[in-house]
Amino acid sequence: MTELVPTTCMRCAVGCGHVQRAVEQGYGLDVVRGDAAHPTNNGLACQRGISETVDPGGEWLTRPLVRRDGELVPTTWETALERAAEGLDGALEDGPDSVAVLGSGQQTNEAAYALGKLARGGFGTRYYDANTTLCMASAVTAYYDAFGSDAPPPTYDDIPEANTHLVWGANPAAAHPVMFRWINHSAQQDDSELIVVDPVASETSEVADHHVPVEPGGDLDLARAVLARIVETDRVDEAFVAEATDGFDELCDQLPDGETAAEAAGVSLTDVDRIADALEDPTLIYWGMGINQSVNGTAASGALIDCCLATGNLRPGSGPFSLTGQANSMGTRVCSSKGSWPGQRPFTDPDHREEVADTWDVPVSRLPDDTGPGPVGIVDAIGDDVSAVYAVATNPVAGMPDTTQVRDQLEDAFLVVQDAFRSETVELADVVLPAATWGESEGTTTNMERTVSRVRAATDTPSGIKTDLELIGQLADRLVPDLFEAPLEPKATFEELAALTAGTPADLSGIGYERLEAEVGVRWPAPEPDVSGGYRYYEGPLADEDAETEDAGTGASEADESWSFPTPSGRAQFSTGEARPLPEPTDEQFPLTLTTGRRPDAYNTGVRTRDDEPPIARVSPATAAALADELVEGEMATDADGVADAAEYTQVVSRRASVTARVEADESIPDGVVWLPIHHPAVNDLTLPDVDPRSKEPNFKQCAVRLEAPRERETRAVAEVSA
Repeated sequence: MTELVPTTCMRCAVGCGHVQRAVEQGYGLDVVRGDAAHPTNNGLACQRGISETVDPGGEWLTRPLVRRDGELVPTTWETALERAAEGLDGALEDGPDSVAVLGSGQQTNEAAYALGKLARGGFGTRYYDANTTLCMASAVTAYYDAFGSDAPPPTYDDIPEANTHLVWGANPAAAHPVMFRWINHSAQQDDSELIVVDPVASETSEVADHHVPVEPGGDLDLARAVLARIVETDRVDEAFVAEATDGFDELCDQLPDGETAAEAAGVSLTDVDRIADALEDPTLIYWGMGINQSVNGTAASGALIDCCLATGNLRPGSGPFSLTGQANSMGTRVCSSKGSWPGQRPFTDPDHREEVADTWDVPVSRLPDDTGPGPVGIVDAIGDDVSAVYAVATNPVAGMPDTTQVRDQLEDAFLVVQDAFRSETVELADVVLPAATWGESEGTTTNMERTVSRVRAATDTPSGIKTDLELIGQLADRLVPDLFEAPLEPKATFEELAALTAGTPADLSGIGYERLEAEVGVRWPAPEPDVSGGYRYYEGPLADEDAETEDAGTGASEADESWSFPTPSGRAQFSTGEARPLPEPTDEQFPLTLTTGRRPDAYNTGVRTRDDEPPIARVSPATAAALADELVEGEMATDADGVADAAEYTQVVSRRASVTARVEADESIPDGVVWLPIHHPAVNDLTLPDVDPRSKEPNFKQCAVRLEAPRERETRAVAEVSA
């Protein structure tokens, strides 16, 4: 019998340790379960992570493909790589910005680092980004604003120490089941509680002590209402604010009064005060895509951090804790040269640019001057600056907003797609490079609390499959000879990456494969082989025999605590972001608000979990009844069977597209709101491409729609599928 191989689950960013065993014959995995030796999860695992690892759905890519006469046909590896290199090299003749590169939070740290090195140091393109910008960029920008560094201050160790768990614009019961188990267990203790802020009554809110149903897009108003009430009712931790922060007075000058802001958010002042009261105890504020995916995403993330700063919730057992969706979003941010150079080196700082160029042995002039316009801007640039695209482990034709426009743009580019599964983006490719997936690759990953752990292969792969790292190296050999030592190996790549982060805020230089073998997981910053990071920025109480004021949550003296932030002043910064108008409010033509969310049983754009059914549009019973009444009064009223079909199916129509969906009346959805899952490839045909002006993250969570009777031919087709 084959051995159990320890690895890390790549389903979400909790970073649970798994053990995997290969099948006795052939390729694939036979057993996957939680790893009791992994310090993150101690053997816990969610069924979704297990099933999507051992038995994913979707169509596997097993042969390289090239487009001939309009069709994708199998070919040899040599032909595919040469065709990819010729197309990319031809574009580079027009300049480095003629090639765009799209990466992913599903790659290992090593592959993310190598892809960034190829894009920035090999090609020199500013048109490089990753799908992590579509989900985490607003939180990242807010962290830099407040603390001078990316990633949450707290760790998982702080969850049992918190008294209040405030989950805002996130649904960890569906998206992060193992982590939610810890949150829920802590909230069930005496003197603890769970509060959920969400327009819909989610799986997380079902077990909460209190649910605050904010209006879609009203999060910044609500966060400002909470802070206003904290100020108005004298709940500010004045000692902490004076000792460790800047900008509080300027923010207060801009604050609306609590009642006005509450009204703008669509919530009662009682709900606002409930949150403000809870923040007097040690509180962890968790947030996700409901905050980030907005034109106000950076401002709203900053406003949640402001609530923590104003109440002194920046000690162990408290603080701002953004929830990351993709498994290695953190690693992509730290390693890939997407928004900063490795280790969070500032992108435009001349000394850091020089050090990166020296390490990579490339001219510093080749490194682009800015980080680029984000994924939406990259797609918009196709046909102008950009003529070729290299997409790795990402599916922009389903995952980006306004995907009809994305599809049209990518059709005009020379497109190389590197992926494990056939996707909507693969269908447009000129060259397809089949890549290894979970259980088939070696390397490391970094979870949302900064813990680096190993990813290991438990099974061989067919001869038609290569790892992301191999493929990046083989393309580089053809396009930028001598950029890498060939062939690329995971361990050597990690050593180069870790050395380049030495002395930075995200220092990995004390981590190596041998240490990970012994300790399993190590949290950065880890500047030495015996150092691992904990709660960030808090340096603990100073020794002072005269200290009198003791904080009940930590046992520390509030008067004598110390903090250190990597900001110019060494102090945390309050934000002053103001709300921008929603880009697409409802009107008579489009009277409903579309929002999107995760299903517990589905994977990102659905390539591992998708079926052929239309998406389910969840609406309130009142909205469903109004739709049924409208259809009965319309053209299908003469056909009883037709009326039944029309009441079951609908067209969700936005200003960009129309999508057939199955209607489901659901009391958890407020009146006037339509909820669709993010995992169906048609859903983002509807969403709008407006982005947060600073983070470049799209406004996925709110757009105006209406419901219509499905077209007759579509009604019949869907009915046949569902029969």
